[in-house]
Amino acid sequence: MWNTLSRMLHTGLLTEPLSVPAQTAPTLEILQKDLLEIFGRALCIRHVDAGSCNGCELEIQALNNPYYNLEGAGIKFVASPRHADLLLVTGPVSVNMEEALKRTYDAMPDPKWVLAIGDCGACGGVFGTSYASRGGVANIIPVNDTVLGCPPSPASILGGILQMIRSTGIEA
Repeated sequence: MWNTLSRMLHTGLLTEPLSVPAQTAPTLEILQKDLLEIFGRALCIRHVDAGSCNGCELEIQALNNPYYNLEGAGIKFVASPRHADLLLVTGPVSVNMEEALKRTYDAMPDPKWVLAIGDCGACGGVFGTSYASRGGVANIIPVNDTVLGCPPSPASILGGILQMIRSTGIEA
C-alpha cells in the first residue's frame, strides 16, 4: 500500500487537463434576465410528440436535469395546453397525430408560439410526406421557429427557445 501511494506522489498526474468547451449556450443569468424582460414571467411549455423516433425527446428531457436547470430559469413544462405559452413539437406529424396536434394548438391561449424541434419537425426529415406522415409541423399548424438537428443538443433547443422569444417581440 505504501509503495503504491509513494509511487503516485512521485509520479504526479498523468492525465491531460480537461478541455473547456466553447460557450455556445446562454448562461443561466442571461437567460433569466431575458425571460423576465421580454416575457415578464415564467414560460410554460407544452410538448407534443407528433410521431418522432424519441431522439429529440431524450434531448428535451436532458433540459430538465440540474445541469441546464430550466425551472431555475423560469421555464417549466405543463400538462395542459390551456396553461401553455409555447408548443414544442417533435417529429414528423403522423396521420394519427394530425387531429391531436390541431386540437392542442387550438386549446392554447393567445399569444401562442410554436417551435418545431429537429429535422423531422422542420421538414419531415427522413420520413418526408407519405401515406403515414404529413411531413413537417408547418404543414399542419403555423410555426414560429425551428431548431434543426437530428437530434438537436439541449443547448441548441434552449438557444432556439430564447431566440424565438426574442424575435417575436410578443409580451404576454
